[in-house]
Amino acid sequence: MQLIASDIDGTILGHNGKISQRTVAAFQSALTAGIEVVFVTGRPPRWLDPLRDQVGHIGTVICSNGALVYDLAREEVLSTKCLSIADVLAARAAIKAVVPSAAFAAETIEGLFIEPGFLTETAPEALKAIEPKFLSESLQQERGVLKLLAKTSEGSSDEFLARVRPAAAQWVDATHSAPDIALLEMSKVGVNKAATLSEFAAARGIGAAGVVAFGDMPNDVEMLAWAGRGYAMASGHEAALAVTDLVAPGIDEDGVAQVIERLLVGQ
Repeated sequence: MQLIASDIDGTILGHNGKISQRTVAAFQSALTAGIEVVFVTGRPPRWLDPLRDQVGHIGTVICSNGALVYDLAREEVLSTKCLSIADVLAARAAIKAVVPSAAFAAETIEGLFIEPGFLTETAPEALKAIEPKFLSESLQQERGVLKLLAKTSEGSSDEFLARVRPAAAQWVDATHSAPDIALLEMSKVGVNKAATLSEFAAARGIGAAGVVAFGDMPNDVEMLAWAGRGYAMASGHEAALAVTDLVAPGIDEDGVAQVIERLLVGQ
């Protein structure tokens, strides 16, 4: 075990917004043992406070499902893999054709751009402060689009993904990580957590065999399949559980900590 790569939401961060002390201690023990730790998340850099405040992590974070690599200590973007505006708008049109109720937003290097109808009444106040505009109006060529987001009130995320993925596959790779709402996350074709993590590891002389990864949702599937030891959370989505024979106890049982503790004993 040379590198630990962990998802955040649903893997180490619960619905209460807390990361357990046992999990924090397990990561610290791994670092003390000389093992690299990197977090690989769908979150953008502005939503990394749990890592700073609870884990004390100030290293690299792979954000936006692999579309952006961020140095948390220097608050600096290290690299990006962005969608073109043309591909964003083409994917939007294709999705709208098969799911007319879909509403859209775009996560960019500068921030979030929201179309009318994307937000609900329960959305955070910070998001409600964003003026809704259609992406064809708000996106400019100099803005790097990290993720195209699509949401509908019809059905589940799995059902939404099954309709959208074939329709938009020419322009984007689609996945999801939202268990309770039909919200899809779409990146540049070929961009996912595994693709960027493999580059990060290779730059440190680490191959897949030396990587232990943890995740719980469809946006973790490629990472779990690529890592030498990819652990799906027992509390996770069936798609994550389907790609690996390794299962960590659920998040409520500090599953990531349990596995790290066990692996450190066997080092």
